[in-house]
Amino acid sequence: MPPTRSTLQDHLGRSRRRGSLRLALLASLLMSPAALHATPIGMPAQENCLDCHGDKDFTKEGPNGTTLSLFVDAARFGKAVHASLTCKNCHSNINKDHPNDGNPPPKVDCGACHTEESKIYQASIHGMSKAMGASAAANCTDCHGNHYIVPVKQTDSPVYKMNLPVTCAKCHANKNITEEYKMKYPSVGSQYQESIHGQALLKKGLIVAPSCNDCHGIHDIKRSVDRSSPINHANVAKTCGKCHVTVEEIYNKSIHGQLLAKGDPRGPVCIQCHTAHQIETPNGGHFKSRADQTCGKCHADRLEHYRDTYHGKAMALGKANTARDVAACYDCHGHHDVLRVNDPNSRLSPAHIVETCKQCHPKANASFARYAPHANPLDRKNYPQLYYVFLAMTILLVGTFTVFGAHTFLWLFRSIWLYRHDSKQFREAKIKIAKDDEQFTRFQPFERFLHLLVVTSFLLLVLTGMPLKFYYTDWAKAMFGILGGPSVARTLHHFGAVITFLYFALHISDTLVHFWKNRGYLRDPETGKLAVSRVWKAASHPDSMIPTKQDLKDFVDHNKWFFGKGPKPQFDRWTYFEKFDYLAVFWGVFAIGVSGLIMWFPEFFSRFMPGWMINVSLIIHSDEALLAAGFIFTVHFFNTHFRLEKFPMDTVIFSGRVSKTELIHERKRWYDRLLAEGRLDSFRVKDEWEAWKGIARSFGYIFFGLGVLLLLLIIYAMMSRLAH
Repeated sequence: MPPTRSTLQDHLGRSRRRGSLRLALLASLLMSPAALHATPIGMPAQENCLDCHGDKDFTKEGPNGTTLSLFVDAARFGKAVHASLTCKNCHSNINKDHPNDGNPPPKVDCGACHTEESKIYQASIHGMSKAMGASAAANCTDCHGNHYIVPVKQTDSPVYKMNLPVTCAKCHANKNITEEYKMKYPSVGSQYQESIHGQALLKKGLIVAPSCNDCHGIHDIKRSVDRSSPINHANVAKTCGKCHVTVEEIYNKSIHGQLLAKGDPRGPVCIQCHTAHQIETPNGGHFKSRADQTCGKCHADRLEHYRDTYHGKAMALGKANTARDVAACYDCHGHHDVLRVNDPNSRLSPAHIVETCKQCHPKANASFARYAPHANPLDRKNYPQLYYVFLAMTILLVGTFTVFGAHTFLWLFRSIWLYRHDSKQFREAKIKIAKDDEQFTRFQPFERFLHLLVVTSFLLLVLTGMPLKFYYTDWAKAMFGILGGPSVARTLHHFGAVITFLYFALHISDTLVHFWKNRGYLRDPETGKLAVSRVWKAASHPDSMIPTKQDLKDFVDHNKWFFGKGPKPQFDRWTYFEKFDYLAVFWGVFAIGVSGLIMWFPEFFSRFMPGWMINVSLIIHSDEALLAAGFIFTVHFFNTHFRLEKFPMDTVIFSGRVSKTELIHERKRWYDRLLAEGRLDSFRVKDEWEAWKGIARSFGYIFFGLGVLLLLLIIYAMMSRLAH
């Protein structure tokens, strides 16, 4: 909207008050519309314009009720690159009746002088958008300014290299503009400032660091889909190579560069790994923490099985943010020099793979290098050893949970059925067991101590191991956060393993001592030699944990009772399911312990076994740990605590004693045997248990509660995995 006649009169009135004789004379002429634009004799045209535009109060009404300044600072204009020009040089098409012609002043055509730049601009994304009616598209003045344009290399120029990010951000960080034109990078301004390029240029003042125009061009800015654009997929490496010359040379020789040279769109370029504007130092933990996801965009199959390894799981859980000892993809395959494995120059070629492994594993050898970091255990053709081990462990898992799951449910349903038909007798029996003062020893102090070690070490191993197995869940990440991260969890896991080996060694030692003390019984009285019959008799004794024919009979009778086809069997000192639990510990310590040691000290074990045994160990360790945790927290907990007659907890493992009522009800054969052998009184006990059973129960409930919580989390993790 042009200034009105009254506005000019007010303006000239203020000029008179300032004592300007020239403007006073001009005012008398301006009273006539015909003389409004006449230039006084001897007065330059520039001064004629500044008579109005030289006043700081000279304004006009803008859009939406805003006020726009029409002031031109003559002093600043005198220092601009266009100082030698007159207003008419740029505003050549202005009407002689301006401003009373009712028309807005015509746009300045910079192309009248800057022909070549204008031609290039018109073919750019800005020029083409402007031509198609995008009013917010940047033009010359949006970047260079208007009346006060200074040389590009002058530090106060808006297109000076260090000022350019702010100039570009006026549009590319403007929420209204980015949303209106659906720009791909709406936060490009802040992203660049936080990047290694932005930090170097804007904070450290390194003028060699790239600014916007170094990558996008100057007047010839084009969309990335344009083949001539410097940020087109095919040109990105060349654009980045203007600064990173050596890196570009290495990249061009890589498998990625070779794909790009062939025109294959699958060939990744710089911005796919380093991003476009959020480029950060590759030495930082954050860059490494997302490296697997970056590579996984193209190599999804490799990422899936990389995540099955400790490195992959620890990476997903954020270990790379705090530690550098987790191998990312580029640690093995290279950075810009990625080559096919069969290429002699590849880091993973037979000639170099050991050297590559030694970056993290100084004692690695050729056998260790046979470890398969992306092995797929379902791929029988390429990984037959892993396939059959995985198949065997799957059968073991499914078979164990099927058999004992059915056993548990049948027992539960039978107990519920009995309770519903005679709940009064059931409650009376339970009260009698709890109040019976006649107690007998079932577990010696040493056995209770060993069980305490078993419970604490097992819970510690599950707490630190299961989050690693189910790394993809939120609870796993939260648990590792509470524990202090994967590194701390790993140390605690190793400590739990040491405790496991300790209680196992103590038990074996105690057993051997027992046999040594009773070695006389195992020898033939006549020959003095070890008698097989006596050894077998000792092994099949009711006090032994070795399964016998009687245990098989008890198992059959118990299942008959589940279906109401016979009486409930009367057990001896040890039941068949307790013996199974006991022997399962031996198998578990062997399977989990040996496989865990191989993964703990892979370089050592690789001296006398192939590296793929590390993969085998991982399968065995992971699946056997899941089997152990699932079995303990379901079947064992039911047999010990969840049964209606035991619920909510059986404290015998803490107290070491059992009441006479419970002994007769649960283990009548043992009671009758002790009575017949005259040894019952030797098991009778009455001491301080009542004084400290509350403390023992508290610890028991903590252990018990943790186990139930972990069971629920494991079930949730498995269900969520199946759902995806």
